[in-house]
Amino acid sequence: MTQSRRGSIVIVGGGASGVSLAAHLLQSPSSSLRVTLVEKRPEFGSGLAYSTSLPDHLLNVTDKGMSALAHDPEHFSRWARERGFVQGNEPYYAPRSLYGRYLRELLSELAEREPVRLRLVQEEAVSITPSGSGVEVSLANGASLVGHVTVLATGHDDQPEADLAFAIKTEFVDSGGIDRTAPVLILGTGLSMVDAVLLLEARGHTGQIVAVSRRGLIPSPHRPGSPIRLDSADIPLGTDLSYFLSWFRQLVRDTEARGGDWRDVVDGLRPFNQRIWQSWSTSTRRRFIEHTKAWWDVHRHRMAPQIHARLQETIASGRLRLVAGRLADVTSEGDSFRVTLEHRQTRHAETLSVAAILDCTGIAKDVSASSIRIVRGLIRQRLARPDPMRIGLDVTTDCAVVDADGRPSSNIYAVGPLTRGTFLEIDAMPDIRAQCARLANLLTA
Repeated sequence: MTQSRRGSIVIVGGGASGVSLAAHLLQSPSSSLRVTLVEKRPEFGSGLAYSTSLPDHLLNVTDKGMSALAHDPEHFSRWARERGFVQGNEPYYAPRSLYGRYLRELLSELAEREPVRLRLVQEEAVSITPSGSGVEVSLANGASLVGHVTVLATGHDDQPEADLAFAIKTEFVDSGGIDRTAPVLILGTGLSMVDAVLLLEARGHTGQIVAVSRRGLIPSPHRPGSPIRLDSADIPLGTDLSYFLSWFRQLVRDTEARGGDWRDVVDGLRPFNQRIWQSWSTSTRRRFIEHTKAWWDVHRHRMAPQIHARLQETIASGRLRLVAGRLADVTSEGDSFRVTLEHRQTRHAETLSVAAILDCTGIAKDVSASSIRIVRGLIRQRLARPDPMRIGLDVTTDCAVVDADGRPSSNIYAVGPLTRGTFLEIDAMPDIRAQCARLANLLTA
């Protein structure tokens, strides 16, 4: 497709993915390029991930890895140092609210520099309709935007899935709506659970917090290290999962025997994670999701050391109790819930009363039931389909959305968490900015 047919690009979603993509697109010198960024939230830039105001909600990556610009990997670190937030050489885990400010300032600078080529629209995009020359994006207020290309950058769902309708997301915890002395149940024990615990504590909650997941594992802390050097020829691509895990464990043993740490292996493998995922068959990917991902996540997606120390104190005090098991039953009892947890190893059924249930389960179970209206609509219109695991939309490695008949679209694309079925590792900023840079190059070539 020629440059002239891709001159007008509508990005749906003005969070981290959308801002990064807009910034990369506007690197193009083309005077005919027009970028429209659509965001339903009150603020551009922050999105769901960086809209928190709690200082204890820290990034899980140091300032060195959080630039939104692939061509300038020190951009955020330099921004933070210029404003006095980073001093010395110690690893700096910035508050997520500060990173939201960084994204807003980046977008503000883009808007000031590109008053003609960049347009910001604060409204919810509800549907996409292909036309002869491009796409029409309908908005909730009845207006519409016409462009040659639309890119979905909607990020994570902000509502629990239908089968968890009784739960609430951490971002919507009402400080006055939960009895501060009553127990609370959290579904999930990953990084979102950590955020929920910190938020409840900051709001004065003193009741016990029970967190349940299939394995009851919590993320590991970061530690200084040196990622091992790997070449693509070193990695067994396209093998079955058992062989790959045996290779990985042996690599960890060899590294530790030389005085290294397992983190050095996990971090050394990171540049190849998407290639490894894409080399696997659908059945291997499914086995990884079902049996290995929880174990992988606690090693791969780590937390700031100071937050890990606080979490350990909360566990030691009995305020936070981890359960390896599942939620077997839930019944509403007025303003509270009666829940039954089935412990994994013993099959013991534990019943307790909780004031609230928080959904911190993370990865989507079925993207067709997404709370994001425009995503559900695309699937219903057969303009998109779930990936084979149903954890995101089916997209090509060039981010083109694949329709119900298996045809890649020429004018509907997606970036960020929506594309996890094809890329898996696409939640962290280093991966998102690289993806946005590649797509921007494709659309402006």
